[in-house]
Amino acid sequence: MRFDLDHALAVLSRTPSLVRTLVADLPAEWTERDEGAETWSAKEVVAHLVFGERTDWIPRLRILLRDGEARPFDPFDQRGHASLMREHDVAGLVELFARERAESLDTLRAVRLTAADLERRGTHPTFGPVTLGNLLATWVVHDLNHIGQICRAECHQYRDAVGPWVAFLGILDRP
Repeated sequence: MRFDLDHALAVLSRTPSLVRTLVADLPAEWTERDEGAETWSAKEVVAHLVFGERTDWIPRLRILLRDGEARPFDPFDQRGHASLMREHDVAGLVELFARERAESLDTLRAVRLTAADLERRGTHPTFGPVTLGNLLATWVVHDLNHIGQICRAECHQYRDAVGPWVAFLGILDRP
């Protein structure tokens, strides 16, 4: 499927409400526990999403539109959300994410991108040349990936409790 900005906006605008539905009012045992080593809890995923709103998608869009391939994007700190984790509970992170996402989408809509803009190229610090369409499509898939990650982290809390049904619940396979 080719990238379609309207479709992307439809997904990106729904992510905060999906995240809220998945984590709101759950006990900390569900939102602050992960799947094991090298995995994230639901709370950590939400903090990461907030950090991404601040430092990834719109900042990279601006660099690409202003500088093209001449200036690489700033590297993204995969652990840059640590202070957000310490400073906010999961409910606070969800609300912060919703506000920051709304601002990001307002900015994206205000740019009034054309089909030609989606073909404009920038430079990723690891991958090299990418298009604006690549960046925006990645934003959508990144959201969906992390929604799945929240579901996996929460499902893992009952991994042992499901007993033999674990064989039929692929989501309980560790990543």
